[in-house]
Amino acid sequence: MKITRRLRVSGRVQGVGYREAMCAAAARLGVTGWVRNRIDGSVEAAAHGEAQALDAFTAWARRGPPSARVSAIQVVEDAGEYAVFERRATA
Repeated sequence: MKITRRLRVSGRVQGVGYREAMCAAAARLGVTGWVRNRIDGSVEAAAHGEAQALDAFTAWARRGPPSARVSAIQVVEDAGEYAVFERRATA
């Protein structure tokens, strides 16, 4: 069964390739959705896929790419289905 989660990642996550690395992680795990920077310096994402894939995706988001320093992550169940994983404009 596919589910959707919304993630909000805080720390040093902008200017370190976090969104691009998240897109690659999503492609590798078969997750669809989107990722964008937030004006407050965090990164927000919506992820849709099988529960096991989303667990792996969330675990990746807690670490991020090597140059990122994740200090906190909020994960909530969400609604929505997505055909691809894409980068969106800052909000």
